Amino acid sequence: MLRLKTSGAWKLTGARRTGQRAFFGVLAAGLLMAGATLGRAQATSSSATAPTQNTVPIANTKIALAAPVTYDNKYEFYAGINFMNFQAGQSLPRRMNLGGGEFLATYWLPGDHWFTNHVGVGAEYRGEAGTTPVFGQAQGLPYNLSRPLVYLNMGLLGAQYRGPKNQYVAINYHAYGGVAHGTFDDDLRPGQPGQPTFSQVTGLYTNRTKPVAAIGGSIDINRSKNWAIRLSPDLILEHFGSETREFFGISGGVVYRMGKR
Repeated sequence: MLRLKTSGAWKLTGARRTGQRAFFGVLAAGLLMAGATLGRAQATSSSATAPTQNTVPIANTKIALAAPVTYDNKYEFYAGINFMNFQAGQSLPRRMNLGGGEFLATYWLPGDHWFTNHVGVGAEYRGEAGTTPVFGQAQGLPYNLSRPLVYLNMGLLGAQYRGPKNQYVAINYHAYGGVAHGTFDDDLRPGQPGQPTFSQVTGLYTNRTKPVAAIGGSIDINRSKNWAIRLSPDLILEHFGSETREFFGISGGVVYRMGKR
């Protein structure tokens, strides 16, 4: 079967099982990493406060303590590199890998209510590019293609919820929805048959803009009050073809917090 998913059925294909296992595996690894970071920080704090013998005071020495991480910031900006898998045609038998950049701006809602105190609204851009396998017939004339270039531009809006947190790490959950524009005929050259022949021969979609969503979480490892390193896995949902399909995505980068609520 060329289709990875039959309509009306919820049976997981091998590729979908792999994506979901990777998604939950990354979350589990991140939680373990967060726990280890907290444990090391507590051990360091205990050893620093424990009394020691033969301690010689150093005169005129002042040590400035790092500012506590209060999470009372009004704005948050994230920039990172990302990866996701994708299928560039309804009937293509194999998936492809895309890589690119991710930029997210979040406004954290003011107020002392338990809900608004943990929720931020965000606007995000993701840009992805990669090469994809196509039908074998595309390797002959008139196109001579084996792995043409495909790229996506995505704009999303949504919300972020700040979950468990302390001085060292924070776990966030997010859901974003928007549109993705796919360019699938970048390797089409002047003089070659255009659409719809190009899509029929290669198996690629025609250029189109379709709904997309990203649902997942992130783990922030604090470097200071304002800076953190983030790891963020996602379940990507798209509808470029005749059905909604699920893919795995992950990004890693830097968070900068500013302002005060």
